[in-house]
Amino acid sequence: MDKNNQNYWLQLGLKIFAESAGWIAAPIIGALYLGQWLDNKYNTAPLFFLGITGLAFVMSSIGIGLTGMKYMKLIEKEEALRKSRDKQQDKKI
Repeated sequence: MDKNNQNYWLQLGLKIFAESAGWIAAPIIGALYLGQWLDNKYNTAPLFFLGITGLAFVMSSIGIGLTGMKYMKLIEKEEALRKSRDKQQDKKI
């Protein structure tokens, strides 16, 4: 594996990690603040807090699943392209 290819896969891995972490952190943190604010405003603790946090968990799960599917398709395309290039090189030799 050459240096450029190794860097590409490292960058792709970090990109997947960052996107997945964003899908976890953003909805959960937003839900925590929004839930507490609504509970304080309407004096319903912990109704909004738990409900919105549960909804954020579902959103995070769906987002991570979609992200995983997107990158799996990308990797499958690149693998098919690599295999076709390898076959073409074998025919030339």
